[in-house]
Amino acid sequence: MKKIEAFVDEVYHSVGGNREEIEELKSEMKNHLLEAVHELKKEGKSEQEAIEIAIERFGGEKEMRSVVGKLFNAQKMFAKSVLYCSVVFLLLSLSIFGFVWQYEEQHSHELSVIATQIADELEGKEVVSSELEKEVARLVESTDFISEVSIYNSKNIRTEGENYVSYNTDLMKPDYQYKRIVWAPEWLAHDFYPYGNGDKEWYVEMEHRNFGTFGSYVLLVGVAIYATLFTIWATINAYQHRRLNAGWVIAFALLNVVGYLLYVLVGKRKITAQ
Repeated sequence: MKKIEAFVDEVYHSVGGNREEIEELKSEMKNHLLEAVHELKKEGKSEQEAIEIAIERFGGEKEMRSVVGKLFNAQKMFAKSVLYCSVVFLLLSLSIFGFVWQYEEQHSHELSVIATQIADELEGKEVVSSELEKEVARLVESTDFISEVSIYNSKNIRTEGENYVSYNTDLMKPDYQYKRIVWAPEWLAHDFYPYGNGDKEWYVEMEHRNFGTFGSYVLLVGVAIYATLFTIWATINAYQHRRLNAGWVIAFALLNVVGYLLYVLVGKRKITAQ
């Protein structure tokens, strides 16, 4: 049956991939051909005729080589596409989260500067003057994220303890308040948070738009998609290496890259032991 072995070897001659998997596929093809030859010999064909007919029915050498090559290439391309998509989702979500975080950090700094400027203008004053009201309006309008500024006399809302100072603005009307509408689309999952800055005379509270929730959602979804696609890619690789089992799938899903590194290390140890 050397002709069958030569045929199978030639079909898989230029196929790249896991050698163990290729040897198993070659063995399966040889068995199918041998079974076909056996059946043909029962029908009265000579061994040579049976081999030629079996090979012809199975497909010519060139045709089979093309089919096998395309199959392995398709598997490789699909696995690579899954891996690339997972990395793209991860990098994209990290980039968006990083941009939002930097954006909010910049706004946090601006809030601190504006609150300090207002507090400096209030220092030593007993009432909020019309000039200060104009200055507050100017400072707020110079930004695109502050929606409200409220100024309170500290003695009306301040509570001091041994180790703490707190300001309760819920039950008191501000001595002065400036409001405006800022751009805040619902789909960006925005929130409005208070920012307070106070001393013994005055307390300044500013309500500002924040997209931190949106950034967290994007990161969470991106990491979830990445983890799912990475698990699929790792599972495909384990299947191609004939080492797929439920334990490895769980390791890929829960440990991600660490799980796959464990899979690779275990594979190397098996090869070394052999």
